[in-house]
Amino acid sequence: MTVAASLDDKYTLDSGRVYLTGTQALIRLPMMQRQRDLRAGLNTAGFISGYRGSPLGGYDLNLWRAQPFLDANHIRFQPGVNEELAATAVWGSQQTNLFDGARYDGVFSIWYGKGPGLDRAMDAIKHGNAAGTSAHGGVLVLAGDDHGAVSSTLAHQSDHALVGAMVPVINPAGVQDYIDFGLLGWAMSRYAGIWVGFTAVADTVESSASVLIDPHRLEIATPTDYELPPGGLNIRWPDPPLEQEARLHDHKRFAVKAFARANNFDKIVMDSPTPRLGIITTGKAYLDVRQALNTLGIDDQRAAALGIRVFKIGMSWPLDSVGLLSFARGLEEILVIEEKRPLLEDQVKAQLYDLPESRRPRVIGKYDQEGQRVLCTAGILSPGEVAQFVGHRLLRFANDPTIRDRLDYLAARHDRRRNQAPVSARTPYFCSGCPHNRSTKVPDGSRALAGIGCHYMALSMDRNTATFTQMGGEGASWVGQAPFTRTEHVFANLGDGTFIHSGSLAIRQALAAGVNITYKILFNDAVAMTGGQPPDGNPGVERFAQIVRAEGVDRIAVVSDEPEKYTNPSIFPAGTTIHHRDSLDPVQRELRATPGVTVMIYDQTCAAEKRRRRKRGTYPDPAKRVFINELVCEGCGDCSVQSNCLSVVPVETEFGRKRAIDQSSCNKDYSCIEGFCPSFVTIEGGTLRKEERALPALDAVGTLPAPKTTPLTKPVGIVVTGVGGTGVITIGALIGMAAHLDGKGVTVLDQTGLAQKGGAVTSHIRIAPKPEDINAVRIDTGGADLILGADLVVAANPDVINTIENGRTWALVNSHETPTADFTLNRDFELNAGQLKSEIVLAAGEANTKFIDATAIATRLFGDSIATNIFLLGYAFEHGRIPVSLDSLTRAIELNGVSVEMNKRVFDAGRLAAADPTAFDSEENAAYEPIDTTLHAVVERRAVFLTDYQNTAYADRYRRLVAGAESAEQSVTPYTKDFALAVAKGAFKLMAYKDEYEVARLFAESTFLHDVAKQFVGPYRVKFHLAPPFLARPGPASGRPQKVTFGPWMVSLFRLLAKFRGLRGTRFDPFGYLEEHRLERQLIKDYEAMVGEIAGKLSERNHSVAVALAQLPDDIRGFGPIKRESIEATDKRRTDLLQQLDSPLPQIDAAE
Repeated sequence: MTVAASLDDKYTLDSGRVYLTGTQALIRLPMMQRQRDLRAGLNTAGFISGYRGSPLGGYDLNLWRAQPFLDANHIRFQPGVNEELAATAVWGSQQTNLFDGARYDGVFSIWYGKGPGLDRAMDAIKHGNAAGTSAHGGVLVLAGDDHGAVSSTLAHQSDHALVGAMVPVINPAGVQDYIDFGLLGWAMSRYAGIWVGFTAVADTVESSASVLIDPHRLEIATPTDYELPPGGLNIRWPDPPLEQEARLHDHKRFAVKAFARANNFDKIVMDSPTPRLGIITTGKAYLDVRQALNTLGIDDQRAAALGIRVFKIGMSWPLDSVGLLSFARGLEEILVIEEKRPLLEDQVKAQLYDLPESRRPRVIGKYDQEGQRVLCTAGILSPGEVAQFVGHRLLRFANDPTIRDRLDYLAARHDRRRNQAPVSARTPYFCSGCPHNRSTKVPDGSRALAGIGCHYMALSMDRNTATFTQMGGEGASWVGQAPFTRTEHVFANLGDGTFIHSGSLAIRQALAAGVNITYKILFNDAVAMTGGQPPDGNPGVERFAQIVRAEGVDRIAVVSDEPEKYTNPSIFPAGTTIHHRDSLDPVQRELRATPGVTVMIYDQTCAAEKRRRRKRGTYPDPAKRVFINELVCEGCGDCSVQSNCLSVVPVETEFGRKRAIDQSSCNKDYSCIEGFCPSFVTIEGGTLRKEERALPALDAVGTLPAPKTTPLTKPVGIVVTGVGGTGVITIGALIGMAAHLDGKGVTVLDQTGLAQKGGAVTSHIRIAPKPEDINAVRIDTGGADLILGADLVVAANPDVINTIENGRTWALVNSHETPTADFTLNRDFELNAGQLKSEIVLAAGEANTKFIDATAIATRLFGDSIATNIFLLGYAFEHGRIPVSLDSLTRAIELNGVSVEMNKRVFDAGRLAAADPTAFDSEENAAYEPIDTTLHAVVERRAVFLTDYQNTAYADRYRRLVAGAESAEQSVTPYTKDFALAVAKGAFKLMAYKDEYEVARLFAESTFLHDVAKQFVGPYRVKFHLAPPFLARPGPASGRPQKVTFGPWMVSLFRLLAKFRGLRGTRFDPFGYLEEHRLERQLIKDYEAMVGEIAGKLSERNHSVAVALAQLPDDIRGFGPIKRESIEATDKRRTDLLQQLDSPLPQIDAAE
């Protein structure tokens, strides 16, 4: 059998097996229909229209990429402006042959959309379905359902909506079903003159598999037990509505059942010579049933012995009674297992109702015979839930100890899972440099309404944004609130894609109601939520402004990161003003004060799209990067407040938590520079440094022996975890393609949701000797043989831990601490890496767990953390944990076509690191010595620092203060030095305040320039961003001193200024008269007095309060206004603690 060996084979190979995703199968499908029609002597064409949405978010992107193949097969892809208009266009495709001029014998069509989009399009779908399909056309209604609301504002199930339109519902259970049922669906649509529903859920459309693609493999039968009415059932004109209804009710649904029956849509897939318990299931739930039976230790042979019969339904509505009655014969009980609200269950009960009681099996679905719920109707059905349900029902027929043991095991794991709260969670967030980081802010005193799109995530941030609407309803909810509240105005966020889809109607509604609202049209030049598609029609900012003016909006403002590009203001409606994004706050305040409906268009290209275009060389990539001098950094977090950026990451240092820039994820927005802090510099020119010294070691890979692997005799389960946007899905694609090239069976299920926004990603990979050995794609309780954890947080997630079985699973986990979004919102957030590791070790066992800082190694070797995942793949492969051949895996990397040579070297580096753990040890690691954390060592390191900061006398003053604290503490609590240690750190924090002399010293006399040279290779220039006293002017919006950019010559000035630090605090100190520095000197005196007071009152009872007081300086951070704010907050805390010092409360937490 032919096996695909190039990426294009999935669309060009005539027969054999290809490896493709469910989405790609839906693209291959119409090509196969065209080929079948040609063989049948028909010259047909295809038409595809719809609107993107999870889990079909990437369908249109893949269609565009496959355009040459579609064109060659006469298939037209025309995305709809919205779902309803797309459905109307599909309806029109079936009318083609009603009139003269048709160039084809018929047009077969696909409408696609997610569940809420199906609801929006239902009027058009009902009309189209009633009218019917052409004899050589046909329509598939592709409904994408997000059962768990993973990337939707509402969990949805399309089956019942389709039934309401009298559209038959096909429920495919895998990628092969997409091909087979797709072809059968079009044939049914033509035969019965009806639109055919086709459900797509994440477990099927986002999975990959090796499938057969011969378009003529299926022999499609015409029913022989049903006679079509005279004239058939296809579309016609004229056609009165009541005649359409009669045809639909009296003929079409019966024709559909006959067609399904003739072509074996519904199949008994497991049987017994003595059947007692039947299971009816469909679609994704069928996969759950097969996995559940596997979990219970029940294969085909065991099922036969237990009396189990399984009925896989292909068309869940209308259910064919002939097949059902045949299946039910001899059964005592039938379990109906389906996702969400019951559809099959109700039909099964209705069709079996009239059977004699002696022949009528008991039917158990969502509730058992006592009315107790046994299967969920909300959320997603899990294989574990199904296994417990089936197992307990089986025990009524067979007291099997194996099943009982498995149920006990599942119950214990379920209880453990239920009681295990995530230590840390990786939640979706705005990408680094995302325009919404700034555009979704509102002025003090205002609130905003959320909408559909990436900006929806503002609901979980500090944006004073609450409530949302369906797509296109943005802001319309205010029409119903405004008359009944004292609030006079709100902002409403509206994406550019949503505006084109239907959002402009919401603005029209607000105008008609005369409410006070400002619409913020967030123009980011791409439909970012679903992969970066261009907005339909690709209108520019000026076109948006013209549309809203035509609707009746008088006041329009454009805010942009590049306002200078608008050199011709005449392209905008009269009165439109153009502003830099730095003026966002005053612009919003002005719009808020303007009566009626106002519009602000925020113009900045999507950061993720910028990154994609830069890789393709189609977008400017400035040779400018941000770098932070960690010694100057105060860890105040203002850079995160200003930028809301995930690329600003924590760095733990001797002197506390500081900040750094993750150069691999940074999208060069530069908003972080606006934080009020002098530690930020920009490196202009140059490139990121790679450790070329270590790369020649890769030549040793050729001498490595082949890894020892266990022969593949049964399915192997691999769970890959990581962070969205870092190439995690690529790992599953590479392993899947390699297994396919080896001729093995393979499935890959990517669980992404909003993962591209920095959220959690997991891929479930199953590899077996043959494709038919794999019955389920999802790996459930204890089913993982390998955890390939590219991210520590996701690897320790309870859902991943649930797949681990001690003694079976080997866990390879990246120990690098990649911060979550929580850190952006909370400067002191702790990832709790130690606890995360403990969770994994507890589940897999210490002997079966390996932690390695793959990110640090990969970034050091290749200059980019994107190499981390393939490095881990190489490491796992060398340990014999990836059951594919080296040749196939190498070929898969080549077929992927992205950074091929680099990825091969990264893979080799991973292999070499596994074979020789010291292969890539850095010089820093070799010279590393643990830091002495005793009180004496802590004090002496800081005393040396203070000597350089000022002089020996200043350092001695510090030593005396700590010594006094230590003496007082030892007299009352000799077993601890917590108070003295807190004083050592707190006093140093205050005494080493960063005035102009110190900032100059930390730039000119520290390792700063050396640190820059370690990360960048020249030629480059270092520029400084400062707000020096006497020079910086207050900003028009914030009132803060504005930063000024200075060139490399500042280093010389810094060296000179640092030499004058002896003037600090004297009457000759020009900076010493500044209010901020007077306050800093007073803080030192106040702290010394406070420590003396505490020393005199210290007791074992108030010791924890004393420690908390001594630690207060750690909360005094930042510069200028940021520092003043932190001092005010700390003063309140100090007052409260001092009151407790004399009368301490029990168990005071010093860390509060």
